[in-house]
Amino acid sequence: MKKILHPAQTRGSANYGWLAARYSFSFSNFFDPERIQFGKLRVLNDDIVAGGMGFGKHPHQNMEIVTIPQEGALKHRDSMGNEGIIESGDIQLMSAGSGVEHSEMNANSKEPVKLFQIWIIPETENVTPRYAQKKIAPLLNKNTFSTVVTPKDKSNDSELWVHQQAYFSIGQFTETTQTTYTLHNKSHGIYVLVIEGTISIDNETLNKRDAIGIWETTQVSITANEGSNVLLIEVPMN
Repeated sequence: MKKILHPAQTRGSANYGWLAARYSFSFSNFFDPERIQFGKLRVLNDDIVAGGMGFGKHPHQNMEIVTIPQEGALKHRDSMGNEGIIESGDIQLMSAGSGVEHSEMNANSKEPVKLFQIWIIPETENVTPRYAQKKIAPLLNKNTFSTVVTPKDKSNDSELWVHQQAYFSIGQFTETTQTTYTLHNKSHGIYVLVIEGTISIDNETLNKRDAIGIWETTQVSITANEGSNVLLIEVPMN
């Protein structure tokens, strides 16, 4: 088993006035040659967008983009004709594929919106762009990790899926729980981010916004303390 620790305070940061961002991997003005990506996980941004502000219309191509608001709501509009609100408790997925333009604006004129934006490098390029959005709560089981995003070939049309052998799982723990996560492929790794609370994993203690990447193993044991909320992303490492 190999691992890499990313304590919360080691992330990159930027403050543009309307946007305060923390970067798990090299992005924008933050560059660290040792933190370009984790396998096919390229971006994990932790953003706070001021009231009434946001990301104006801009293009993407050949990237699987997952957005998870933590507080507040985003107003989404894209060149596929999708328009609506993404609220805390939702998860949004957009396959940029052959090319798409979109905007994400804070839906509230006064209160900030807090969100994770995650980019996965696809296994197939130039696919037809696609959009999907769901409520997270119905997808979860209590006190364990529940898979909320799967690869296309492991899903059906009613599920959230990406053009990559990647799995997103979320664990919300109302009591201290020991659980085991089994990887889907021995060539995969997992990147674990503590959204809230405290967990223990491979003899490491992680607190809020700490992260760890683990690979060259088939199973990982995790103890999550009461009140913990954890995001786990499994991706191919090559």
